[in-house]
Amino acid sequence: MASIVQSLSVPSAYKDQQYQGNSSQLAQDLANSTTLYVGNLSFYTTEEQIYELFSKCGEIKRIIMGLDRNQKTPCGFCFVEYYHHADALDCMKYINSSKLDERIVRSDLDHGYREGRQFGRGRSGGQVRDEYRQEFDAGRGGWGHVRARQEAEREREQKANYEAITTIPEGANQDYKDQQEGNEKQEICSLSSSLGQWGLYVFGSPSLWV
Repeated sequence: MASIVQSLSVPSAYKDQQYQGNSSQLAQDLANSTTLYVGNLSFYTTEEQIYELFSKCGEIKRIIMGLDRNQKTPCGFCFVEYYHHADALDCMKYINSSKLDERIVRSDLDHGYREGRQFGRGRSGGQVRDEYRQEFDAGRGGWGHVRARQEAEREREQKANYEAITTIPEGANQDYKDQQEGNEKQEICSLSSSLGQWGLYVFGSPSLWV
């Protein structure tokens, strides 16, 4: 019987640019795959947290954390490999688009992990999506790499053009003291005038004010 609702276990149309086979080979690999690609992870999400969530759909064979190519630190994705294809499909049905570390995680059937795919492909070593990201994302290292370089350059320009004054110019200290003394005299005169008016109001004559 036909259905107008698409199955949640259908993989996306995304194709890894480094996949060597053709479309029919990819479809066959996905039809037998036990591996999931998981994206949009926080850089701070641990392998233990991933295991706890994804093991609810079946026994996990291994988890491969995605790493920054240069720093060898987590960069927001991983591969989860099950023992059975059905468990991977269940994961797409029940865990895809769920929250982990306050982030909506994405899972998709993968044609299979190969050594080297654990590293980011961006110029800076992380994922390409973080290379050009303009918004600030605390869970993924703050600004995107390009924006981070722009912010650092702007900060350097500000320091170069607006350096803080570390020495007081000659004569400025005395001018400041003179200004303070003038302000104090003005406050005393204003206070004396106010007191004189108050004495006149209470006693009827300023001469009675002591």
